[in-house]
Amino acid sequence: MRFIMRRNYMQDIRLFKFKSTLVWYLLLITGFLLAPLVVGTYWVSLMNLIGIYVIVALGLNLLTGYTGQISLGHAAFFAIGAYTSAILTGKFGISFWLALPAAGVLAALVGILIGLPALRLKGLYLAIATMGFAFIVEEIIIQWEGVTNGVNGINVVRPALGPFNFTTDESYYYLIFFTVLLMTIILKNILRTPTGRAFIAIRDSEVAAESMGINLAIYKTAAFGISAFYAGIAGSLFAHFMLFIGPENFDFMVSISFLVMILVGGLGSVHGAVFGAIFITFLPEIISLSKDYLPSIIAEQAGLQAAVYGLILVLFIRFEPLGLYGRWLKIKFYFEHFPIYKKDTFRRVRKFYRTEKQ
Repeated sequence: MRFIMRRNYMQDIRLFKFKSTLVWYLLLITGFLLAPLVVGTYWVSLMNLIGIYVIVALGLNLLTGYTGQISLGHAAFFAIGAYTSAILTGKFGISFWLALPAAGVLAALVGILIGLPALRLKGLYLAIATMGFAFIVEEIIIQWEGVTNGVNGINVVRPALGPFNFTTDESYYYLIFFTVLLMTIILKNILRTPTGRAFIAIRDSEVAAESMGINLAIYKTAAFGISAFYAGIAGSLFAHFMLFIGPENFDFMVSISFLVMILVGGLGSVHGAVFGAIFITFLPEIISLSKDYLPSIIAEQAGLQAAVYGLILVLFIRFEPLGLYGRWLKIKFYFEHFPIYKKDTFRRVRKFYRTEKQ
């Protein structure tokens, strides 16, 4: 195991602690850039969805994993971003390159408005409040036919940059890839700032954070706004990737899948957002393939996917609360310390102050 003697604060918060880590990431980026040239169109399409979901998971992980605020309404921010981009480019003829940030900004503004009344809520009550918001947005999409076209949905076109058109999945893949890369770097830098450390302090103990001078109202609202901005950007990319959006693309199950994404991947981890997005994208494919081997009474059930999501969520919470990335850290830690590995190294001990007990 490698150790670094830290001599200054900047060394402690630098993006890559080891030079070898930077080399591995550069090799990984090179592999992703070459992937569309090697794999087929089907796999490129799945990788596009993974990239979009990674952006949502990064934002939701900032809110839930780093700030400790549960949200069951991120499908609403996702929908706001998608419809904003679709309406601006379709009805008003605005360029996609302006509609993309506009979708994120509008979702962020709505996220701030939702964050303000939710300041006095936490835990289950906050989850219920955000879930109600998701239902409201879904109903607005259905009923406001003059703007959203209701249940008929909206047709969307792929963007273009000068003479270059992102009409194919392979070309659109690079747009999503560089957006994911940019949003990941932004999130990593947010977490290294005093704002990011304030988010983590609020998650660990609101009482202790407030006693250190952290304004809970400002930072909780900021977390909602930033998280919604990420979901809005992802929604815009999703709309132009799918070429058609409707209310069925943003139902409550989408919010559940986003939450499962970060819980399975790993709360409070950028890597966990990526692992969770990969897992959730491939899970429906696995369920579809497994239906041929299941009894007909189970395979024909309409709620099979929701049941599988719930089962996976329960299993991970019970047996692997650190998620897939946490499991990878345990495996790596085991080999680094073999044969003196201690079984209880990663045991989580939650201590409550008297003022925090409900």
